[in-house]
Amino acid sequence: MLLTLVAHTQVISVFEASTEEPIPGVVLYNLKKDKSVITDINGKVSIDIFSANETIYFQNFLYNKLALKKSEIINRGNVVYLFFNIEGLNEVVVSASKFEQDKKDIPQRIVSVTARDIASVNPQTSADALAATGNIFVQKSQLGGGSPMIRGFSTNRLLIAVDGVRMNNAIFRGGNLQNVISIDPFSIQKAEVTLGSGSVVYGSDAIGGVMSFYTKKPQLSYKDELFLKTNAVLRYASANNENTAHADVNLGYKKWGFLTSISYTDFDDLRMGRHGPEDYLRNQFVQTENGVDVLVDNPDPLIQKPTGYNQLNLMQKVHYEPADNLKFDLGLHYSTTSEYGRYDRLIRPSSDGLRSAEWNYGPQKWFMSNLTVTKTSSNSSFYDKIQGTLAYQNFQESRIDRNFQSDVRRTRSETVDAFSFNLDLEKTLNPKSSLFYGIEYLFNYVGSSGVETDITTNQNSDALSRYPDGSTWQSMAAYTSYKYKPNDKFVFQSGIRYNHVIASADFTANNAFLNLPFNTSEINTGAFTGTAGIRWIPNDIIEWNFNASTAFRAPNIDDIGKVFDSEPGAVVIPNNKLDAEYAYGAELGLKLNFNNKLRLDLATYYTYLNDALIRRNSTLNGNSEILYDGELSTVQSIQNASEEYIYGFEVGAEINFSEDLKLRSQYNILGGVEEANGIEAPVRHIAPSFGRTHLIYNHKKFNFDAFAVYNNELAFEDLAPSEISKDYLYAIDRNGNPYSPSWYTLNFRVRYSLNSSFEINTSIENITDQRYRPYSSGISGAGRNLIISVKYSM
Repeated sequence: MLLTLVAHTQVISVFEASTEEPIPGVVLYNLKKDKSVITDINGKVSIDIFSANETIYFQNFLYNKLALKKSEIINRGNVVYLFFNIEGLNEVVVSASKFEQDKKDIPQRIVSVTARDIASVNPQTSADALAATGNIFVQKSQLGGGSPMIRGFSTNRLLIAVDGVRMNNAIFRGGNLQNVISIDPFSIQKAEVTLGSGSVVYGSDAIGGVMSFYTKKPQLSYKDELFLKTNAVLRYASANNENTAHADVNLGYKKWGFLTSISYTDFDDLRMGRHGPEDYLRNQFVQTENGVDVLVDNPDPLIQKPTGYNQLNLMQKVHYEPADNLKFDLGLHYSTTSEYGRYDRLIRPSSDGLRSAEWNYGPQKWFMSNLTVTKTSSNSSFYDKIQGTLAYQNFQESRIDRNFQSDVRRTRSETVDAFSFNLDLEKTLNPKSSLFYGIEYLFNYVGSSGVETDITTNQNSDALSRYPDGSTWQSMAAYTSYKYKPNDKFVFQSGIRYNHVIASADFTANNAFLNLPFNTSEINTGAFTGTAGIRWIPNDIIEWNFNASTAFRAPNIDDIGKVFDSEPGAVVIPNNKLDAEYAYGAELGLKLNFNNKLRLDLATYYTYLNDALIRRNSTLNGNSEILYDGELSTVQSIQNASEEYIYGFEVGAEINFSEDLKLRSQYNILGGVEEANGIEAPVRHIAPSFGRTHLIYNHKKFNFDAFAVYNNELAFEDLAPSEISKDYLYAIDRNGNPYSPSWYTLNFRVRYSLNSSFEINTSIENITDQRYRPYSSGISGAGRNLIISVKYSM
């Protein structure tokens, strides 16, 4: 009887602090890691293998690590509470230096999104997950898209990294791009978005910000027995008849861990809202009948035809820990879409009604394999932690278009093979200062082809390719960053990086069609960038942050070698005389915390961009217009032709009415001008002021979130010239000019955990069925949208 009672007292329960839900899969181990156990599906585990005064460590990647003596746990009634890893609870970030640091030690503003946040939002793509932060504006040209804008910058002036590997490649363009949707939101453990320059750590392109995605890692059992955990999700959304299925399986052993993830999504054509500008309606579309293109009336003008597509994402992770101070991580990622329509081009008008009979993106494919080795050392003079990452990526994309009633279909296909190597080191110099440093090498090879097909005879012929085939782009860099923290109230961080970029393009093949006055183009340029910032907490209420930085972007193959119709009646041709563009910026932040009841987060910033690479009118062999794809088009090229001045203000607020009820809000105000040849104009990627407000109730198994999303108007005089030329994307004001109207949506979502295995998440978005189109987007947002998802875990 006594033995039974003692054994019973050794079983403890581990709960999440905020919801009091049991947490399965928490690893408990001792300091030597020679003893370990894992909580079961009910959060229970026996700790009889640990001695009475032994310290037990609780670890799960979703929660803050905890260490308690066994005697303390018994005194607490055999119950342990873990806190979810969120801001305010000593959150750790990685993107600022490639190594873990307390978020409160970073002078720059970093927005964090956890796997739990993503699950609550239920985003269709990773772009939608970023938009849900309230700090990032997302543009879409089609349903299969999502081009983030951060502080007035976008596309190739923002950097995307996945597990520390740079996704930006040699053909990332200045026009809107959708590579971020290749990242499966179900696979993300955490995303960290650096608002502002990240060039010291990430090099070229990181002018406006860095989006760092960290995908889930396998969890080990730290013992000989297998730790098995599976998740399955089914989701449906009514606005585009989305059908999504996801599953992942974790196999954990003492030293080896394996994680397999698969997601498949099928979207139908997107329905827009019922109440809003009639300019957005899809009244007609092109249909081919008996080999002839005809305009047909859309039976339901709210349906944006064609926008549907499907997507498959696969991920395989392998984790190996042969010793406490040595880890190996292998990641394999694959994403592919079906062919899908570029909606903004398919609604482009012409004298015959619509210009294009076909305008599709071919399947967007992305593959990445990366191997990371991490080693810690307590006696090395050069590092406490060293991390090496070797990666290979393959990108494939294509564009297929055919003019209305034309027999010629054009197909332009691109591939990029991207190789990278990073070596990053961290060294604690003394209790008050740390050093981070590293080197990087990147190499990109670009393949590009053009084909014209006569659809009546199926005969193919060579055509002008989008890029010079066989182009190369490479980058070499070294950086160092220093942190000085004399006490808990003050932190100083600074860094410097040298980056050298070499690019080469040969236009001989394309000159058979284009007749450029040159056959080659070379880029050979280097740049120093730096940053310095402080964080100062004079008391429990106030926190000041200040950061100043420089950044740059070297021309890539898209800049020096692209041939493409960038906008109606214009064609971009290569330019062999380009230099890097440079940015100089500063930001000032203030956080106020009134007893955790009211929190305010304020920031203002300013960025000056010099020698900005932008499209400008040009000539080819003395001609300002050429015939391109059957249309007389104005000649343009990318040029170092302007200066940009961008500024903004951000304010976030959180009111905690109680433990369960809180109000959160985020609002962003942006402005900026572009100056070229003494003429000022609005900057293209300056979004209108935008924000979100959430009223959240969270109690144990139940979570309720009522929220509003809103955007201000962008008047005609505030549109960039390149946007005015695409007037068919916009509503028309009372003077007959294009503009982007203000809009809002009202929404709510409910999440309920039936038990430790089943969770239901239901949302109704755009309750009032507003018809709206985010600034610069070619597709209208979803109308009233019912989303239902069910998650099963075991």
